[in-house]
Amino acid sequence: MTALSTFHAAMQQLPLVAILRGLTPAEAPDVGDAIVHAGFRLLEVPLNSPDPLASIALLRARFPDALVGAGTVLSVQQVREVHGAGGQLIVAPNFNADVIAEATRLGLVSLPGVMTPTEAFGALAAGATGLKLFPAELASPAVVKAMLAVLPQGTPLMPVGGISPGNMAEWHAAGAAGFGIGSALYKPGKRAAAVREAAQDFVTAWAALAT
Repeated sequence: MTALSTFHAAMQQLPLVAILRGLTPAEAPDVGDAIVHAGFRLLEVPLNSPDPLASIALLRARFPDALVGAGTVLSVQQVREVHGAGGQLIVAPNFNADVIAEATRLGLVSLPGVMTPTEAFGALAAGATGLKLFPAELASPAVVKAMLAVLPQGTPLMPVGGISPGNMAEWHAAGAAGFGIGSALYKPGKRAAAVREAAQDFVTAWAALAT
């Protein structure tokens, strides 16, 4: 499967991105097992984590059916490095047309961060696969509804920041296609068993919305 087809399949099954900020290569196998066994297929290791490219390579080899990549990707060179490590997902906190274009050129999935319609339309014009509404704490479900009213039909808009099993319903009702899940799922030092429990809570919450 291509990166794009893997992304679309994951969005149909469980559109939740596991943001593993601070993950170390030593933790990657156990934490990855906990998340993937719960049902996650979208895994992001932010580049400000310890040795992130090694973690990405490990996760990519261990979970060939998942879409594994990097977050906090800020430059074209970083896109190339993630690609070299086997990553297929490029997530950014901002809109950078050059980053999106390089990801597209390499056949990678690109989810740039946006907050305004201007940024959203610019990101889509540059070739973004979907949009990360970030930080979601600065927005609201009403913002999602308003943006989706003007964006091309079917645009995946995924709030990131402050998302919990308890607040996904209101965002989903406004049209959010999925979510990025950070510290509520994983943070440095959190044991794999606790990560698995948190992952299952999110899977259960999403399943209740999708029925």
